[in-house]
Amino acid sequence: MSTTIQHILVAHDFGETSQAALTYAIDLAAKLGARVTVVHAYEVPVYGFPEALALTADVLGRIQAAGGEALDGAIDRARQPGISIDKMLRQGPAWSEIGAAALETHADLIVIGTQGRRGLAHALLGSVAEKVVRTAPCPVLTVRTPHAR
Repeated sequence: MSTTIQHILVAHDFGETSQAALTYAIDLAAKLGARVTVVHAYEVPVYGFPEALALTADVLGRIQAAGGEALDGAIDRARQPGISIDKMLRQGPAWSEIGAAALETHADLIVIGTQGRRGLAHALLGSVAEKVVRTAPCPVLTVRTPHAR
């Protein structure tokens, strides 16, 4: 494993901690001369009635369009001159899609925001960041916002 960081993958869920992680990753990329890819993963809603296939295709199109627009907005808010930023939309569980995106793009580092939930909230909601840390093909840097402490 190389310690040179040339490509940083940033997981983004459109929340405040994800935006902080993106800002941190772009600042780091500027210092290292690295490029950045921002990935957002979404899951398709599952419906329990026969018309689900037609409805899901329509919903999927809207989810993809909204996700692309939201990702563009997040990137525009954090963009710095001279930093190459790509985006990826992926369908599936966030933690596994982040790992797959890191493999596909040959990322040297994953940067992901974390809420720092504990206790019942953590048990009920799980932690995408925790699963990414445990399964990632490269080092992972977690970023918390100041008020999350």
